[in-house]
Amino acid sequence: MAKKLKLKTKRGAAKRFKITGSGKILRARAGKRHLLGTKASKRTRRLRKNITVKGVDVREVRRMLPYGR
Repeated sequence: MAKKLKLKTKRGAAKRFKITGSGKILRARAGKRHLLGTKASKRTRRLRKNITVKGVDVREVRRMLPYGR
């Protein structure tokens, strides 16, 4: 009987997404890399926090992270 192939994790996705204990996928917010002088402090503080991935994208992210259950 042939061995079952192992799946490779997309390394870029592994660096960008975290999976919580309950199975939700977290991502960082966009817009915190440059041009921060024009953004309000309140806005940059909000950008620090992670947010859950939208439902329409969850299936694709899970495919990129096969072992992140």
